[in-house]
Amino acid sequence: MGIKILTVGGGAREHAAVEALWRSGAEIYAVMKNTNPGIEARSKKVLNTDEDDVDSICDFALNNFVEYAFVGPEAPLGAGVVDALENMGIKCASPTKAAARIETSKTFMRNLVEKYGIDGNLRYASFDSEEEAVEFVKKVDYPVAIKPVGLTGGKGVKVQGDQLANLDETVAYIREIFENNVGGGKVIIEEKAEGEEFTQMVFVNGTDVIPMPLVQDHKRAYEGDKGPNTGGMGSYSDADGLLPFVTAEERQKAIDIDLAIVRALDKEGCPYRGVMYGQFMLTKDGPKIIEINARFGDPEAMNVLTSLETSFSDIIKWEAGKGPRPDVRFAPKATVVKYVVPEGYGVSPVAGHTIAIDTDAINKVGAVVYYGSVYKNDGKLVTGTSRAVGIVGVGDTIAEAEENCEAGLKYIKCEGSFVRHDIGTQALIQKRIDHMKAIRGA
Repeated sequence: MGIKILTVGGGAREHAAVEALWRSGAEIYAVMKNTNPGIEARSKKVLNTDEDDVDSICDFALNNFVEYAFVGPEAPLGAGVVDALENMGIKCASPTKAAARIETSKTFMRNLVEKYGIDGNLRYASFDSEEEAVEFVKKVDYPVAIKPVGLTGGKGVKVQGDQLANLDETVAYIREIFENNVGGGKVIIEEKAEGEEFTQMVFVNGTDVIPMPLVQDHKRAYEGDKGPNTGGMGSYSDADGLLPFVTAEERQKAIDIDLAIVRALDKEGCPYRGVMYGQFMLTKDGPKIIEINARFGDPEAMNVLTSLETSFSDIIKWEAGKGPRPDVRFAPKATVVKYVVPEGYGVSPVAGHTIAIDTDAINKVGAVVYYGSVYKNDGKLVTGTSRAVGIVGVGDTIAEAEENCEAGLKYIKCEGSFVRHDIGTQALIQKRIDHMKAIRGA
């Protein structure tokens, strides 16, 4: 008999998690705002409600006698869903509101890293006052990144020399954050890190971590890393768990930073359980912390969960403090994820386009499909305003995985959509390798 588990969230990240739970024999009770057809197909029962509707979620969990809970997105974590479920005796493989502050408050995260002398921190300053932030940025003698302190769905960061061309644009963006109350209307100004970004996620049980393969995400909407930042257009992982521009030693440093943050949270009296997502910039001085998230990355969850061989239920039990440490194994395969997104995504997305998906054909060409922002309308699947469908190509090499991903994409028909076809291609990966060579040599 598998575990009875409540899952919260309705995106492709949660579909990948539900699929992994289902493979491990779990009985799934899913909460999501809109019905994700992939999650629905694997669930015993579904509740459609806002994902931060704590009371309804708790009632649903209680009425169905669930033993465990897994929360996918950041909003319900920030709303305290885990705290409420834990108070009812349901064991959660996700962090409490206090522990999730490593994501919900960038200032909390930076202060914690500084307090405990953890490697990888960047120079930073936090501001509640618009004028003080503006004064600081006018005086600072190094390039900076401007970030709202709170949650912005991964889209709030702007960097000098990238989205911000000069000081005037930097000041204007700071004023915009305060005036529009973006991410809580507070600003953190961080030293700009030069290098290549990568993601090191870990499973966490309060005091210890189990690492997942490295993944590289692609935030920019358009090919060639152009256009606005998005929640992530796609990602890739390699068969050896590393990335073509990251050494085993550099990866270990990132794992050590994740572990040090977990130990620091435990000392602060808010032990962390669940998945922790470390986003790092590999610089000439090693990995630097860009941000820490209190959940799986999206799209990165699709890379790692597709290749997970160990029972996800056993990992959940360990994270929740109810089972032994599992021997976590991933298939020695490379993966490439590409998202099909609605036209205008990243600026002003257009919903309502019919999308046809031939799952069997996709599976036959060495790819897997996960549903995101799609819903049923008169028996047909229709796109929403966010990322619609993730396709994961699997192969022995990144090149083979990318080929299989592209083969799978041919079986998705949707008029008003686009894909970043360059993700996982040799040309783009070589650009990353050359960039890191130049930085290491600088």
